[in-house]
Amino acid sequence: MLNLVMQAAPSGGAALAAQILPLVLIGFIFYFLLIRPQNQRLKAHRAMLAEISKGETVVTNGGLIGKVVKVTDEELTIDLGNAQKVRVVRSMIADVRNRAVPANDTAKKK
Repeated sequence: MLNLVMQAAPSGGAALAAQILPLVLIGFIFYFLLIRPQNQRLKAHRAMLAEISKGETVVTNGGLIGKVVKVTDEELTIDLGNAQKVRVVRSMIADVRNRAVPANDTAKKK
C-alpha cells in the first residue's frame, strides 16, 4: 500500500517552480507597471505641495483657480478674485499653474 502511495506522488521540485514562476512574473509586472509609477507620481505631488509659496496660481481638486495669499503648514488662503478668499487644505491642491521657473537664456538659438 505504501508503495502505491509513493509511486502516485509527483516530484515536487519542478512542479513547484512551474507553479510559482508565473506568480512571481505577475508580481514584477504589477510592480513596474502599476505600483512604481503611482509612487513616483505621489512623491512628485508631495514635492509640489511642499514648494507652494505666496503669489502662485493654484488649482484645487474642486476646480477653483486662485492666487495664494497666505501659506501655513496645513492650509493655504487663496484669493479667487473680487475679494473672495478661501481657505484650502494643502493636500487638496491639484496643480500649480505659474510656477516661477528660471528661463534658460544662456542656450544658443539655431
